[in-house]
Amino acid sequence: MQYDPIKRSLGKVFNKRPFLRILFYKMLDVLLLRAWHVKKEIRKWAAIKGDDINILDAGSGFGQYSYFLSSINEKWRITGLDVKEEQIADCNRFFKQINRRNANFRVADLTKFIEHNTYDLVLSVDVMEHILEDVLVFENLCKSMKPGAMLIISTPSDQGGSDVHDHSDASFIDEHVRDGYNIDEIRQKLTTAGFSRTEVKFSYGPPGKISWRLSMKYPIQMLNFSRLFFILLPFYYLVTFPLVLSLNLMDVEGKHKTGTGLIVKAWK
Repeated sequence: MQYDPIKRSLGKVFNKRPFLRILFYKMLDVLLLRAWHVKKEIRKWAAIKGDDINILDAGSGFGQYSYFLSSINEKWRITGLDVKEEQIADCNRFFKQINRRNANFRVADLTKFIEHNTYDLVLSVDVMEHILEDVLVFENLCKSMKPGAMLIISTPSDQGGSDVHDHSDASFIDEHVRDGYNIDEIRQKLTTAGFSRTEVKFSYGPPGKISWRLSMKYPIQMLNFSRLFFILLPFYYLVTFPLVLSLNLMDVEGKHKTGTGLIVKAWK
């Protein structure tokens, strides 16, 4: 399944006006279950932090999480990194348009990026499943963090996180280089990279799996089949939205013995 063409199509629509871009962020915050989990962890971390904070959004993409972080405290300094030049230029242009000056974006390869002892918080959302040299990236992020700083990772698990349930299955997302992490595997890799402590929990448990299919998988499949489905999407979400909202709430508040996603926290 091709996500990037869909992303580009959505970008052309929502980048026409700043208020449309903000509306797009709000939609992602509601529909994407990982946003619920990640923002919950950010809020818990932010509750005990002051003003003198440096944050790294490692793989900033559309800038959704940088926008959220920059909204919490205008004195925080957020740096977004991505390998895609068009997304970096797009984010810098949008944040300038809305006069949000505490966030800036740079083109960078995470396998080569190091800024020693700089960041209080590092965010990595849906990034590591795209990078083959994951331990190298973990090492670079650890070196770039201050002592005591925290890393938050959202990534697919090996319990079907890329819709892979059998050895013969292929990842439904072509851009993924791995089908998901085992909990013990990612803990070991983070320890090898220099992190002193880790906490890992499943996301996308039973309610989250249903929500993901309704809110993301089926719409993306329809749009890959034909862009004409863009016309039908508002009506589709009008029907499914209440159920998706309830399922997301159940998933983020519940504890799951298994799940297709992982929420990982690691401290330097």
